[in-house]
Amino acid sequence: MQALQNPLVFLSRLLFAAVFLPAGISKIGGFEGTASYIASVGLPLPALGAAIAILVEVLGGLALIVGLGTRWVALVLALFTLVASVFFHNFWAMPADQQFMQQLMFMKNIGIVGGLLALTAFGAGAFSLDARRAA
Repeated sequence: MQALQNPLVFLSRLLFAAVFLPAGISKIGGFEGTASYIASVGLPLPALGAAIAILVEVLGGLALIVGLGTRWVALVLALFTLVASVFFHNFWAMPADQQFMQQLMFMKNIGIVGGLLALTAFGAGAFSLDARRAA
């Protein structure tokens, strides 16, 4: 299994990036809709929130792909995902007909947070700019 460690952590980074990078890019084209959605849950400064979400998702996704600052990026993405889950998938406050789907989305995000925390703990692996910089 140890021989698979570096290829698997590289694949892990790519799969996480496949979640965050397209989400961030779609928010650029749908900026007003994203800001409106943020406002709809009662958060202040929705345009700033949308800009922060774009920066975190796009720059975080790109950093994961190349493995640059991976531990910090993974930690920021984990915190971002956890906070977003509480505000946007708060199934406990939803009508009964919406609870199942929102709980599913919330729990999926909790799993993503767990994976990102593992990446925070163990780093980017050998196939990364982090490893090249350390050498």
